[in-house]
Amino acid sequence: MTDPNIPVTEDELHAYIDGELPSERRSDVEAWLATHPDDSERVQSWRTMAEALHARYDAVANESVPPRLELERLQRPPRKWLYGAIAASFAAFLVGGASGWVAHGATSARPTLQAFTGDALEAHRLYVVEVRHPVEVPGDEKAHLQQWLTRRCGRTVHAPELQSTGLKLVGGRLLPGPSGPASFLMYESPSGERFTVYATKTTTEAMQMRYTSEGTTGALFWADRGVGYVVIGGSDRQRLTQVAQQVYDQTERSGG
Repeated sequence: MTDPNIPVTEDELHAYIDGELPSERRSDVEAWLATHPDDSERVQSWRTMAEALHARYDAVANESVPPRLELERLQRPPRKWLYGAIAASFAAFLVGGASGWVAHGATSARPTLQAFTGDALEAHRLYVVEVRHPVEVPGDEKAHLQQWLTRRCGRTVHAPELQSTGLKLVGGRLLPGPSGPASFLMYESPSGERFTVYATKTTTEAMQMRYTSEGTTGALFWADRGVGYVVIGGSDRQRLTQVAQQVYDQTERSGG
């Protein structure tokens, strides 16, 4: 039995919504909510958000974590693949000569762009369904978030201001990318609509903005100064373009 006079914590409120609160504590929390209207209002807003997210993203909520997004990749690069690629490249140089190697360099950008866009889409689908833990660092710690991602990614990372598009920064996290760490930022509208901004270093120095989609998810991606960016949202391409243009303009000015 628990003491009903013990104050209810925020973790308990989240557990109450998720149905994970121990049964012996549930009645205490309900009694607390009945006499604390501010907490009751917060719980109702969280429940409404959870229902909206489930309605939007239940189709992907139970997907397993893609191997490309396992954080272990940040500590243990696939060395066998790397050595094999070096050997294959050297063999291609010997067989095809210098002209063949130049052609290889001209076409190698495309797989890299496809790889980071694919990773970004997988990360978006994985985390937009999260209610309690969508990010590692919350948006109200923006300065810390930017400093941390800048240090870990080895490039300047700025979280764009997207209030003009009706979006608020939820926060961000660090993810493995095709060629090193990637920054992942999440934004949300009052209605629960979520957008993510994924960025990582790429071998492509610059590339104009392009569009791709998978099901009800749309993405605009581009490269600038050796960094690839992917802005992902719903199927409304006009809305996505509005958000991506803001991200592009601000990263162009800030350099990250």
